[in-house]
Amino acid sequence: MSQTALKIKMGENAFASMEKVNAELLTLTYGSLVVQLLRDLGSAEAVNSQLERMGYNIGVRLVEEYLARSGQSKKCENLQETAETIAHVAFKMFLNIPASVGPNFSPDKKEFSILFKENPLTQFVELPEAYGQLHFCNILCGVIRGALEMLLMRVECRFVKDMLKGDDTNEIRVVLKEILEEERPPDDE
Repeated sequence: MSQTALKIKMGENAFASMEKVNAELLTLTYGSLVVQLLRDLGSAEAVNSQLERMGYNIGVRLVEEYLARSGQSKKCENLQETAETIAHVAFKMFLNIPASVGPNFSPDKKEFSILFKENPLTQFVELPEAYGQLHFCNILCGVIRGALEMLLMRVECRFVKDMLKGDDTNEIRVVLKEILEEERPPDDE
């Protein structure tokens, strides 16, 4: 069995063992949140920023759930393996959607894309032209950033393709900015 098939199976097993939330309830609740943020903040750019910050806070906490339930027993060796784990395990585990790593991994191996067509957060959503700058699911970028930061990788994430805006797929671009050093307690002298 290939590494990709093993990761997909790992994601399916983790999803099967988790407590479920009704997808329609999640979709409607998330949509209401975005609408309220638009009312409160007034601009798509401010909402994008707030959604990303909210996602970051979720990702910081969600990584513990991932590590406890995913069945992954070893640390990813490189960014390619990390990308495949996010796409094949985490997206399946938390959103029950198939995702893949795009073929455009950068030559320096510091940038990759996560591609997915299904998205429960956008199930009943139509984005008016007036909100063309809104990244409706920017919370996902924040979740990825927060989770990876807890795993000592500082990244930048952004949507580069969005099916709500007429693209044929959703694409999140992830750029590794820095590998963080693990904090160690001071030596006693």
